Amino acid sequence: MELSIHPSIIEILPDFKIGTIHYNNITVSESPQMLKGRLQLFQEQLYFDLEEKELTDFPGLLEWQLIWKALGADPSRYRPSAEALYRRIKKQNYLQSIHSAVDMNSFLSLQYEIPLGLYDADKIEGDVEIATGTSQDQFEGLNNRVNTLTNILVSKDAQGAFGSPYVDSKRTAVTEATKNALHIFYLRPSMEKDTALQLLTAASNMFTGINGGEAEIQVV
Repeated sequence: MELSIHPSIIEILPDFKIGTIHYNNITVSESPQMLKGRLQLFQEQLYFDLEEKELTDFPGLLEWQLIWKALGADPSRYRPSAEALYRRIKKQNYLQSIHSAVDMNSFLSLQYEIPLGLYDADKIEGDVEIATGTSQDQFEGLNNRVNTLTNILVSKDAQGAFGSPYVDSKRTAVTEATKNALHIFYLRPSMEKDTALQLLTAASNMFTGINGGEAEIQVV
């Protein structure tokens, strides 16, 4: 499976980059108490930070708001997923445990202040392209709605759009039956490639430390 970025995105955002981690032979299960506790504690600490800070005081959230606007999306109507998580925590609407893969994905998104997408690789058909969505890019999302992704970044395979830094589709959702997964990191364009590789290495070690398997990282 190859991943590419549509040239129109690079024309608008020359430093735009995506990080990927391909996991093989993972075991997804109920999260261990250590991960549940770490996720809960991180959210509680963020809540106190958010009492004193604005969302735009977090560099990753600010940069993704600017990306959203540059590509023509409305950040007040469709929020990047990392910002949406921070807004939930600001209201003390904390994330509850789902399973070991999704919980780790949520923790990493909160920690790095960027949107992440985690997908069952065996449900993806062919290669993946990151593009700007049109009115034709629709899917039933994990938010239980049919989402139209006009002017929002989308991940597309041979069947069409399956993910975005706004919401992901049910079609490629990771479950406890998932054995192989694709992790997409919507990196901050300002991040240097070497720093991005260090981030992906640390994230892959944390993920496989909980879910097992092997990981292969790449910055596109």
